Amino acid sequence: MQQLVRSWNRNARGGSPFAAEMAAQGQAGTWSYDSRTASAPPEIRRRLGLDESAEDLDVIRTRYVFRGDDRPVMLSTTWEPLGMTRGTPIVLPEDGPHAGKGVVERMRQIGVQVTHAAEVVSARNATVEEAKQLDLRAPAIVLTIERTYYADTRPIETADIIIPADRYQVLYGTSIWDEPTAE
Repeated sequence: MQQLVRSWNRNARGGSPFAAEMAAQGQAGTWSYDSRTASAPPEIRRRLGLDESAEDLDVIRTRYVFRGDDRPVMLSTTWEPLGMTRGTPIVLPEDGPHAGKGVVERMRQIGVQVTHAAEVVSARNATVEEAKQLDLRAPAIVLTIERTYYADTRPIETADIIIPADRYQVLYGTSIWDEPTAE
């Protein structure tokens, strides 16, 4: 069984955190994606702090299939508020001069400092479509991660991540910041 590292420090490396993680495991990390404008569903509106009554196309939704050496590793669907990225060079996560750099680096390009992320981890049976995309036999258990990045208290991106539980363990780590001591 392989491990996928979910660590705040991985975002400090620059470039794609996924590609760096796969390279550390001796694999070529690649991904396919489809980005489009969308109306955020109610749960996503809540996670992004968007007005619940709006019906406009107010997010960029990107669906990903991430692969290690051409084998599916995980699925991810991300949502970013268009009100924050519209008219900027980062509006499309995988196009433009900052394509594929990851959320933290892309947001930095428009002056948004990502301060933290929150992740909710669970497990469930894969849907038929998820099993197909991940090359799993049904019934299959997947890990689910609801991740939201924040700039202080403002949510700036949220994602639903799906990982095959029979192939991967998820490893969490974080830095311990030393507080200055009063002398």
